[in-house]
Amino acid sequence: MSLREIKRVDVVKWIATVVQLFGYGLTGLNLVPYNIYLFFIGIFLWFSVGVMWEDKAIMVVHLGAFLSLLFGYLNA
Repeated sequence: MSLREIKRVDVVKWIATVVQLFGYGLTGLNLVPYNIYLFFIGIFLWFSVGVMWEDKAIMVVHLGAFLSLLFGYLNA
């Protein structure tokens, strides 16, 4: 597959995945709140993938993740 054949959604999907993995790594290193910031970015990107795919399940799970992370962060 050439670079021209790579779809935008695939690029966003892989960036979101890498961002989330770095968020997990920062969590393991107890680097709070930087891990949370990465999770917010990853959640937003994965939500965008759900929108591009018109996949409501992906959108709902990441909306739920965003809300639970936001409420937890605000109550910490």
